[in-house]
Amino acid sequence: MTLKKLEQVAVVVHDLEAAKAFFIELGLELEGEASLEGDTVDRITGLNGVRTDIAMLRPPDGHGGLELIKYHTPEGPEADPHAPMNTPGIRHFVFSVEDIEESLERLRRHGGTLVGELVQYEDSYRLCYVRGPEGIVVELAEELVRREA
Repeated sequence: MTLKKLEQVAVVVHDLEAAKAFFIELGLELEGEASLEGDTVDRITGLNGVRTDIAMLRPPDGHGGLELIKYHTPEGPEADPHAPMNTPGIRHFVFSVEDIEESLERLRRHGGTLVGELVQYEDSYRLCYVRGPEGIVVELAEELVRREA
């Protein structure tokens, strides 16, 4: 088996509009939206009676994507939106930004809150974790030293 590429990462949310607005503010572009249900969806998820709405978002470079999924049925278990960063499972996504303070301020307008602090890592990056809707955490990374291609 040869891995070709990462297509997308999917995140289940309660409030699709809030999550979509948060990631669009970050700079992802809405590629499309759809409602999914039926036998094929039931079979692939291993659930019965699935009815979902999804939004597909892409970063500006066009590589990979983020699929936000709102399950209307069946209802799933609650997650802890305030889980600490050392909780097992997927904890955060990392996005490279040009101006970390401006990005942080824009995300705050959509409910984003700092998890810890905005820090400088050596002479290479300024970094911070931001918790957004549904407890989704994104790491913002502003490169300080530009690497040669």
